[in-house]
Amino acid sequence: MSSAPRRRDQPAEPPRRSVAAAFLDEHRAGLATALVLAASAGAAVYGWGVLGGRVRSGVDQVLHPEAIAVEGIAPWVRDDLRLEALRDASLADGVPLDDPELARRLARAFDMHPWVHEVLAVEVRHPAAAVIRVRCREPVAMVVVPGGLLAVDADGVVLPSEDFTAEAAAGYPRVTGITSGPRAAVGAAWGDPLVEQAAALAAAIGPDWPQLGFVECRPAAGTDPAAWQLVGAGGRTVVFGSAPGHERPGEPSAAAKISRLRSLPADADGVDLAAPGAG
Repeated sequence: MSSAPRRRDQPAEPPRRSVAAAFLDEHRAGLATALVLAASAGAAVYGWGVLGGRVRSGVDQVLHPEAIAVEGIAPWVRDDLRLEALRDASLADGVPLDDPELARRLARAFDMHPWVHEVLAVEVRHPAAAVIRVRCREPVAMVVVPGGLLAVDADGVVLPSEDFTAEAAAGYPRVTGITSGPRAAVGAAWGDPLVEQAAALAAAIGPDWPQLGFVECRPAAGTDPAAWQLVGAGGRTVVFGSAPGHERPGEPSAAAKISRLRSLPADADGVDLAAPGAG
């Protein structure tokens, strides 16, 4: 059946709209809000990308070397231990204060320095600052090597000898008769049992060296374990015997030998402190 004709005075029907257009009309306000929020979020992310680096690099947010205090640096350390430790650990340009590994990185940086025996504490503060407490190695002797002297501590660890002037080096006993060279870098053990024994002996006598008038210790040839000799001005010699902790059966202890050494006349020569019963 055909539809009835439309009268001329009847208004035309509106065009049919798609489902998508209808959806947009109904949700236009919500979509506009969502677009605004998305744009704001994007701007925030972009803004932090630009400004975040500036915030992290601010004076209060980055730990620089000049804001680090190091306590416990020994008077015999002449170079700048702080700057050397930070430089060698690639921390001299500053470290973000919010680095979760900051304290550990600082501790390791100073622990690796050849003068540092132990890092006792690391305290990080805000604004950017830090306090590091260390215990330094103490030189006890100078080992004579071709071309000069190398400082060692009581454990036979090689120390930065460039920190010693000729006058300062002369204040320590010399160890002669060592034919080996250090097997590792400065800050590590020499690697020779004779050096370790000499260092232990030098540390045991300690500050008494000048008063006793001895300037050198050396291993006696053909002795095993090594028997050490103390040499004074004019070549006078006293046999100390085994190094501390290496005494042979019947040999007096290091403490007993040092006690007798203090009681010897200043010109005593050829005395054997290691003879059984000598203590």
